[in-house]
Amino acid sequence: MFIVGHRGARALEPENTLAAVQRGMACADYVEIDVHLSRDGIPVVIHDATVDRTTGGTGAVRDFTIEEVQKLDAGRGERIPTLREVLDQVSGATGLIVEIKEQGIEEVVASILLENLPENLFIVSFHDRSVATAKRLLPGAGAGLIFSEERDDPVRDAVRLGADAILPRFDLLTEDLIREAHDRHLLVIPWVLNGAEDIRRAYELGADGFASDDPCRARSDLAKVRGGA
Repeated sequence: MFIVGHRGARALEPENTLAAVQRGMACADYVEIDVHLSRDGIPVVIHDATVDRTTGGTGAVRDFTIEEVQKLDAGRGERIPTLREVLDQVSGATGLIVEIKEQGIEEVVASILLENLPENLFIVSFHDRSVATAKRLLPGAGAGLIFSEERDDPVRDAVRLGADAILPRFDLLTEDLIREAHDRHLLVIPWVLNGAEDIRRAYELGADGFASDDPCRARSDLAKVRGGA
């Protein structure tokens, strides 16, 4: 059962920063980041469509040039990194999960990833079209469908899109969902698990991995679960 550092390791460092990615790499099998485009078309690593929540600035990410966005304080003196900077930092030391936050940016993101393609890479999104497009552009990478609400048949949808995994919000995780996904050769990666009991439940249900805001604590909790503690 593998561990994904959610937004790097957002419980330990400002989310989606190089510091968070570095902390996540210390304990996680994968680090997960979110990508938007700057005004000049550079993939930058930030969760929201605006900079308001995570920086001292105000406004839409797409309204900032790369130079402007990197002048913002993303917390503790950290700045918003580019996708290329994260790739350089990860550099094959751990797996990488890139979430495409807005439709239509798949080709730009794929072009950057192809320059320094991680060995263990997943492209994931809430957007069906983004999942299918990412799989077409990066057939050697994994693709995953994220969902936070009930879908009629998420396994069928994921297969239709060419995905390799489903990423359900944790409260949507069920034994039936995992069984159906595994029957169709899909990985199941729930999010976000930050407590030992949640990790235990996901483990017992048969999830393949999970995302956590504190991957170091999650690794300790998972070891206890595996040891029967």
